[in-house]
Amino acid sequence: MTIEFTHRQSAHCESGVTSNLLNHYAHPVSEAMAFGIGSGLFFGYFPFIKINHLPLITFRGAPGSIFKKCASRLGVQVQSRQFRAPRRAMDALDASIDAGVPTGLQTGVYWLPYFPAALRFHFNAHNLVVFGREGDEYLISDPVVDHAVRCARADLERARFAKGALAPKGRMYSLGKVPEQLPLPAAVRRGIKEVAFRMVRVPVPLIGVRGMEMLARDVERWPQKLGDARALIHLGHLIRMQEEIGTGGGGFRFIYAAFLQEAAQVLECREFEALAQEMTEIGDQWRRFALLGARRCKGRDSAENTFPALAQMVRECAQREKFLFNELLRVLDS
Repeated sequence: MTIEFTHRQSAHCESGVTSNLLNHYAHPVSEAMAFGIGSGLFFGYFPFIKINHLPLITFRGAPGSIFKKCASRLGVQVQSRQFRAPRRAMDALDASIDAGVPTGLQTGVYWLPYFPAALRFHFNAHNLVVFGREGDEYLISDPVVDHAVRCARADLERARFAKGALAPKGRMYSLGKVPEQLPLPAAVRRGIKEVAFRMVRVPVPLIGVRGMEMLARDVERWPQKLGDARALIHLGHLIRMQEEIGTGGGGFRFIYAAFLQEAAQVLECREFEALAQEMTEIGDQWRRFALLGARRCKGRDSAENTFPALAQMVRECAQREKFLFNELLRVLDS
C-alpha cells in the first residue's frame, strides 16, 4: 500500500512534518508558518538539568508541542497514540497506512539506517511521516532528507522504541478532521503572542532573554569555575545544542524570520517585515557566535573568541531579542 504523498525537505523535522501533513490535506501551510503558529521559538537555560553531565540549553519548545499547538490553533483534529508493545505499535502503523492515512512517528535518530553514520546520535524526538509499505520495508518522508527513503521494519521498530531521554514509546500521530478554511490570522496572532510572552514577560531567570543573560554570565565564568579543559567541553556542548540539535539558535531564528514575513501578509502589517529583517540579523549573530566558539574549541584562539567576548555576543543577542519581542507585542496590541 502506497499513499500519494508529496515529500518536501525542510529545515526542522517537527515543523516539516506538520507542514507536509497539512499540505497533504490541501492546505498549503509552509514550514515557517507551521513553526510560528506552533510557537516553536524558545530559549531556556537549565544548568541543574544535565544531558551527559552537561547543562540543558534549548532553543525551541518541548518536542511535540509545535505539531499539537499548530493543529489546535488551526482547528485540526489530531489522533495520537503510544504503545507498550512493539508488535502492537507496528500493527497499528500498518493498519493506518492500509487505511490511506499518512502517519507521523516519533523516533530515535540513532537507529535510522538511512542517516549517515556521522549524523546518527542518541536523540529520541525525531519526527518523520510513513506513507506506504512494500513487503518488509516502509516508505518514509523524513523532512531533513532531500528525497523519500525506505526503512526495514526491524529498524523502524527499534527507532520507535529507542530508550533514554524523550523515549518515543512507539508514538504515532495523524490528522483527523481538517476544516475547509483555516483561521490563519487568529492562529498567527496566538502563535506570536505566546513566543513573545515567553521570551520577555515570564519572570523566571532561566527562560527567554533572562535565560540568555544568565547563560552569558556563566559562559564568562566557565574558565575560572571549571578550568580551561572543562570550559571548552561546556562551550562545545552549547554550540552543539545551538547548531546540531534540530536547527538550533541561528537556524530557528531564520525560520521565525520567514514566518514573520508571511505573518506580515496574513495580518496586513508591514511593521512585521522590518522585524523579520531584524530577526534574520539576530540569527546571523547567533551563527557568528557558534563559528567563533568552534574556533576556540579547536585551539584557534583570538581576541574575538575569548570567553568574555563570546559572553558579550550572547548578551547582545539577548538585548536585540528583548527589543524585537517587545515590539511584536506592541504591534499586536495596537
